[in-house]
Amino acid sequence: MMKMLNYVKNILTRVSFDARLFEKELRKAIKVLIAEEIQELRNWCYANYGNEHRAILNRCFVVA
Repeated sequence: MMKMLNYVKNILTRVSFDARLFEKELRKAIKVLIAEEIQELRNWCYANYGNEHRAILNRCFVVA
């Protein structure tokens, strides 16, 4: 079950240089993960990308 979450983290790490791509992949991830995985992803995203992509994270996780 956590394989999908690890896959999503890997993808987000690879696209983090591009804000538009990061947001696109994050939105896709939120659609396919279950609630507890989304919460873990949220915590991971803020810990790793809170400085550079805070606005994107705030936009995406308000809906989730």
